[in-house]
Amino acid sequence: MHAMRKLNVAVLLWAFATGAALADTVNLTANLQPSSEVPPTSTKGSGTLDATFDSSTKMLNWKVTYQGLTGPATAAHFHGPAGVGVNAPPVVPIPKDKLESPITGAATLTEAQASELMGGKWYFNVHTKEHPGGEIRGQVLPK
Repeated sequence: MHAMRKLNVAVLLWAFATGAALADTVNLTANLQPSSEVPPTSTKGSGTLDATFDSSTKMLNWKVTYQGLTGPATAAHFHGPAGVGVNAPPVVPIPKDKLESPITGAATLTEAQASELMGGKWYFNVHTKEHPGGEIRGQVLPK
C-alpha cells in the first residue's frame, strides 16, 4: 500500500513536469523605426520591443525602450492583424500612465490573438502629439 502511494505521487510529479515541459516560451522582438510607420515618418526616433509569449498560458510579457521621439509618447499599442506596411486597429493598448520608456507590461491573449501574434501579424507602435498616427513602429516577430 505504501509503495502504491509513492508510485501515485511519482506519476503525478512526472505528469506535472511533463506538462510544464510542453509549455513553449517564445522570445519575440520588434525594431521600432519611423520608416516602418504607414505612412513613414522622418523623425530621429527609434526603439526596441523585447517580449516573451507562453503558449500554454497565452501570457504575453513585454519591455519596450525608445528614444529620440519628437515629444512625449501620447499612446502606444500592439496592433493587428496586419502584415508589414498595413495598418490595423489596436488589440492591446498600453495604459496612459505606463507610456514612459521603458514600457513594461503583460496581457493574456485569446486563442485568435495568439495565432495572429505567432503568425507575425502584430506590430507595436508609439504615438506622439506631432505624429498622432504613430511615430515609430515595428513588426513583432520571433527572435
